Amino acid sequence: MARIRSESRSELDLVAILCLAPSLLYVFAMFVYPFLYGIYISLQPKKRDAGVFSNYVAFFNDAYQYMLALPTTIAVVLVALFLAYGMRRGIWFERTITTILVLPISLGVVFLSEGILGFYGHNGWLNQLLLAVGLIQNPLELTHNSIGVIFSLFMQNFPFCFLMLLGYISGIDPSLESSARMLGAGPWTIFRRVMFPLIAPGLIIAFALVFVMSFAVFPSAVMVGQPAGSTRTISIAAYQQAFEQYDMSYASAIAVIMGLCQLAALVVIVLVRRRMTIATTMGVGKR
Repeated sequence: MARIRSESRSELDLVAILCLAPSLLYVFAMFVYPFLYGIYISLQPKKRDAGVFSNYVAFFNDAYQYMLALPTTIAVVLVALFLAYGMRRGIWFERTITTILVLPISLGVVFLSEGILGFYGHNGWLNQLLLAVGLIQNPLELTHNSIGVIFSLFMQNFPFCFLMLLGYISGIDPSLESSARMLGAGPWTIFRRVMFPLIAPGLIIAFALVFVMSFAVFPSAVMVGQPAGSTRTISIAAYQQAFEQYDMSYASAIAVIMGLCQLAALVVIVLVRRRMTIATTMGVGKR
C-alpha cells in the first residue's frame, strides 16, 4: 500500500514538474538569462584599458543621478492612506469621488504629461489665473523640473495605491473599532493601536509596488522634467549611454544597478513585513 502511494506521489511530482517547466523556461529566457548577460556585458568596459568595475565606479561618481521615487512614494502612500481610511465605511457620493480619484488610470502617461504641461506649465492655466488675480508677479516654475515629474508620478501611481488600500481597509471588521470605542478609545488611539497594525501588511505591499513603479521613471522625466539636469533619472542615464553614447557596457551596468536596487527594496520591505508583530487577520473580514 505504501509502495502504491509512493509511486502515485512520484507520478504527481513528475506531472507538476512538467506543468511548471514551460513557466520556468520562460522566466529563465526572459529574465534570468538577460540579467546574467547584462552583468557580463557590464564587466566589459568600452575602454579596454579600464578596470573591470570601471562602469560601476563611473556610475556612482556621476553627480546627476537623482532619486525621485522615495519622496513620490511617501506622498502617494500617505495621501492614499488618508483618503482610504476616511472612506472605509462609505461617504456621500462615494462612487463619484472614487471614479474621479482613479480617472488618471485611463489617461496614459503621455496624455497625462501633456495635461500637466497645459495646466501647470509656464503659460498654463494655473499661472494665467494666478497672474490675472494678482497673487503672483512671475509665473511659477512647476514643470521641466523635479516638481513636474513628482506631479506626474503622483497622478500615475495614486489610483493603484488608493484602490489597493481602500479594498484592504474596507475588509477589516468594523466591530473592532466599535469595541475599542466602547472601551473609551479615541479616534487617534483606535487608528494607532487597532487599525494600523491590521493595515500595515497592505500598506507595506502598496509602498513596495509604488516605489518599484516610480523608481525607473522615463516618459515623465523626459516630458515634464529636465532630463539633462535635476531629473536625469537612472533610466534616462541608461538610455543616453545606450542610444546616444553607444556604450552598451555602461548602459548594462546602469540597468543592473537599477534591477538590484529594486530587488533590494522589495527584499527589505518583505523582511520588515515579516518582523512586524501583526495581529492575526483571520476572522476580521466583513461579516
